[in-house]
Amino acid sequence: MKFDFLIKPFCKLVIKVQNKNLQDKSSSEISKLIQEPQTKEVGFRYIVSQYKERLYWLIRRMVIHHVDAEDVMQNTFIKIWQNLEKFRGDADLYTWLYRIAVNESLAFLNKKKKQQFNLNDYGDVLSEQLESDSFFDGSEAQKLLQKAILTLPDQQRLVFNMRYFEEMKYQDMARILDRSEGALKANYHHAVKKVEDFCKQY
Repeated sequence: MKFDFLIKPFCKLVIKVQNKNLQDKSSSEISKLIQEPQTKEVGFRYIVSQYKERLYWLIRRMVIHHVDAEDVMQNTFIKIWQNLEKFRGDADLYTWLYRIAVNESLAFLNKKKKQQFNLNDYGDVLSEQLESDSFFDGSEAQKLLQKAILTLPDQQRLVFNMRYFEEMKYQDMARILDRSEGALKANYHHAVKKVEDFCKQY
């Protein structure tokens, strides 16, 4: 992965996070920190410390492969760092962070699809990566579930992951994805049906 001067502040801050235990702060406290120039870096450290695991799994379930997930997560934090000044205090921090992670994940998948001769087969590519991923330590049943999820379109897969794995409220999902709750409920219902039908074949 290529690094430029915009990534250096991120790398330095991550090192500081790893070498220093930070006590959790509320999202409102972190929001105040990142809005002040003199405390922006401290606020960013708290974002990395408190949200990196949740964002990693959101991304990992979309891009599947651990190495790809790490790359997308780094891009996500770079984008967060670059846009801290654009964060509005009246917005929900959690929603803002997740929206960036979602956009970076989808951008990564779209880029990968463009590199494939047959865009419809990219789900098969991800399924093959799942089989070869040495970092996947789930059971055969969990692997079957993941393969079923990979048959879904990207947007529907995202909705399924957020609702099924993270048990996210439709209200929060609507803010992150900028879609109506009704549309998300319908999307999730269709996704569940497709996943169930796939699993019944085995």
